[in-house]
Formats: sequence, structure tokens, C-alpha cells
Amino acid sequence: MPRKSTHPTPTDNSSLCLQYLSRCGGSARLCHINFSLSVIQMLVNQRKVKIKNTGAGFFIELENSK
Repeated sequence: MPRKSTHPTPTDNSSLCLQYLSRCGGSARLCHINFSLSVIQMLVNQRKVKIKNTGAGFFIELENSK
């Protein structure tokens, strides 16, 4: 009989997106990531990430990285 996990598993990919950004040095091109717009919008609304226009494209950055 399989055991139930005691660790909650997120139903969305927001934690995976945050992990991906932290591995990429805190920012990545918005057109190169494969996360849905709803996940990105949720992270922006929670003020965990921000979208930055550099003139050469849009980047998504972790809010606490400077």
C-alpha cells in the first residue's frame, strides 16, 4: 500500500519557475522560458518577480536579486 506524502506538492509551477530563475542567476529572457503566463502573472502579483524591458527584449527577474 503506497504511503501518502507529508510534504505538500504545489499544484502550479510557481516554485519551479523561481528555482529556474535562481539557477539562471536571477533573470532570464521572457521569450525563452516555458512557464505559462498565469504562473508569471501570479509571481508578479505576489511581488516575487518583476518584468524589465532592457530595450533588447523583456527579462523576468527575481525581485530580491540586485
